[in-house]
Amino acid sequence: MQLDKNEFGDDFYWGISSSAFQTEGTFPYDGRGDSIWDQFSQKKGNIKKGHTAEQATLFYKYFRQDIGFIKWMNLRNFRFSISWPRVIPNGTGKWNQQGIDFYDRLIDECLENGISPWVTLYHWDLPHALEEKGGWTNRDVVNYFQDYLELCMQKYADRVDRWMVLNEPTAFTALGYFLGIHAPGKKGKSNFLPSIHHAALAQAEGGRLIRSHDSNLKVGTTFSFSHVEAHRNRQKDVNASNKVDAILNRLYLEPLLGMGYPIDELPFLEGLASYVQNGDMQKLSFDMDFIGVQNYSREVVAHSYFTPIVNAKLVPPKKRGKPRTAMNWEIYPESIYHVLNRLNTYDNIPPLVITENGAAFEDKLQSNGRVEDEQRIDFLREHIGSVKKAIKDGIKVDGYFVWSLTDNFEWAEGYRPRFGLIYVDYEKLSRIPKKSAFWYRDFLSDN
Repeated sequence: MQLDKNEFGDDFYWGISSSAFQTEGTFPYDGRGDSIWDQFSQKKGNIKKGHTAEQATLFYKYFRQDIGFIKWMNLRNFRFSISWPRVIPNGTGKWNQQGIDFYDRLIDECLENGISPWVTLYHWDLPHALEEKGGWTNRDVVNYFQDYLELCMQKYADRVDRWMVLNEPTAFTALGYFLGIHAPGKKGKSNFLPSIHHAALAQAEGGRLIRSHDSNLKVGTTFSFSHVEAHRNRQKDVNASNKVDAILNRLYLEPLLGMGYPIDELPFLEGLASYVQNGDMQKLSFDMDFIGVQNYSREVVAHSYFTPIVNAKLVPPKKRGKPRTAMNWEIYPESIYHVLNRLNTYDNIPPLVITENGAAFEDKLQSNGRVEDEQRIDFLREHIGSVKKAIKDGIKVDGYFVWSLTDNFEWAEGYRPRFGLIYVDYEKLSRIPKKSAFWYRDFLSDN
C-alpha cells in the first residue's frame, strides 16, 4: 500500500507514545514513592521471569537522548505519562519537588526540540499508599486524584495544552481488580464493581477540573478498543461477543457520553447501585475535546459455560490459523478501521486520535548492529492505511501515535515483548533505531 503523509493534512498529529512506569526506572530516585506495580512485581509469579521495572530503560536519566530520537524521526508530538508516586509519593499530602522538577525538565526538553507534549495523568501506577486505603475500590480515590491533577495543572499547564485523564480504564480495573493478573492483583466482583464506578467518576471529574483550570486546554482520555466478532454464526456466540464488546468497548465510553453503563448487555452491573450516590450518574458524563483510541487487534469470541459473568471465551489466533504478534495478538489491520467506524456511530462522539497502535515482535540485534523489523513496518503501513480509509469515509481522526518509542517493561509480560521503534540493550542501556524507525522517519520526511 502506498502512503503519503500529505494525504492526512497539515494539521494531522503524528506522534509516538510511552508511559512512566514502563520506562523511567523505579529505584527510589529522588524521593519517588512505591506504586502498586512496584509491590505487584515483587511477588513471585506475577511477572514473567521475575522481571521488575526497577531499571526499565532509565528514561529518568536518558530522556534527552530519547527525545533526540523523536526529533530525528521528524515527529512533533510525544505522549508520555506523569508518575503519580513520583510527584506525590504517598498519593496525597506532601509533594516531591525533585519529581516535579523532573517533569519540568522533560517538558522543557520537548518544547526546545519543537515537540508538543501530550500528557497522560494516570497510566496505571497508583501510589501504593493509596492502595493500602483500598485503591480504586475506595471512593476517596476520586478526591485524591483531583488533588494530584490540580498539582499537575499548577505546575505544567502553562506549557502543556493537551491532557489525557486515564489510560485504558477497562484494562486497569478488569485486569487489576477482577482477574488479578495485573496490579494490585485483586479479584472478584466485590473489587471490580466499585473500581469501575470510581474510575468512571475520576475520568469525568478529572476532565472538568482540567477545563476549569484553563478553558483553552484540550482534554481527552484514552480507551482500548477492539473489533469484536462472534466465532460462529450462532446465537450463543453472538450473545457472548456482545457481552465482551460491552466490557471491552462500552463500559467507560458510554457513561462518559451520557448514556449510562451498558447494563442491558451486562446485568452484573446492576451491582453498581451499591456504590452510586445521588447525582453520580450525571457526574459520569463530560464533553471531552478528543477521545484517545488504542487498538492492537480484534477479538473473536465463542460461548463458554465455564466463564463467569459473560459466558464467553476468546478464540486465540493460533487456533484460527491467523498471523500473530509476540503478544499472541492477531495481526488484523482492518480492526482499526472497524473500531473507528463503530465509534463514529455515536451521535456525540468527539474527534478521535489514535493514541496507541503498534506491535511486539521477536526483534534481534544482528551482528552488523541493525534490527531488521520488517514485520513491524508492514504492520504500521497497513494500519495507517486503515486509518486513511476511515478518514476518506468521513470519520474525524486527528492524529496517530505509534506505541512505543523504545522497547520497555511490558507489565506482566516483563521485558520479552519488544514494541519499540528504538531497540534497547537492557544490559548496556544503549539505544539503536530499528528499521521501522527509519521507515517512520522517511514517511514523515518533507523530502
